[in-house]
Order: sequence, then structure tokens, then C-alpha cells
Amino acid sequence: QVQLVESGGGLVQPGGSLRLSCAASGRVFRIYTMEWYRQAPGKQRELVALMTSGGSTNYADSVKGRFTISRDNAKNTVYLQMNSLKPEDTAVYYCKMVVGTMRDNYWGQGTQVTVSS
Repeated sequence: QVQLVESGGGLVQPGGSLRLSCAASGRVFRIYTMEWYRQAPGKQRELVALMTSGGSTNYADSVKGRFTISRDNAKNTVYLQMNSLKPEDTAVYYCKMVVGTMRDNYWGQGTQVTVSS
């Protein structure tokens, strides 16, 4: 089994920054993609950013130029640096990792990000 633990959420004013972290533990033999999703109240969960094992990245149009995904393979950790935050970025943020030869999906518990003055 693999467990993902997220941290770094909180309350921030518009224009501010936060950095989310998600660390994997357990039977982590190989991690393929590392991904961040978010879900705002009353909305579907959406992909925010992903990074492949080769380092390729992809971002939702709404966060391009403001958010940066990165990973530390030695620590089995993925980060999401969020700058120039807007109220519409308010959501619960979830990390997901694709792990192992069976490419199983594992999810974090979610962390609340609130952007408000």
C-alpha cells in the first residue's frame, strides 16, 4: 500500500502565494506521474497540473504562468507552488500519484486552499 500525505494549504489574500506538498510512503517502488487536482464547492474535480517521470509538465489554462509543479524523486514528494492567487483558486487540492508496474492510482486526503481578503 501507498499513502499520500498533503500539507501546505491555508488562507491567503489575493495575490499571495502558497506551496503545497504531497509525500508518498509505503510500498513506493516507482512513481510515474504526479498530479494535482482541485475541487471547488459545487464543481467537479479538475486537473490543475501534472508532471511525468521524465519531467514533462502540463497545466490547466487557468493556472498557467502562476502555478509550478515540481517533484523530488528521492523524497517521493511532489510540490505545487502557487503564486498570484485569485479567489477563484479557492478549492480543496488533492494530489494523485500513479505508482508501480500496475500503474495504480493513489490519492491524498486533500488540503483546503482559501483565497480571500
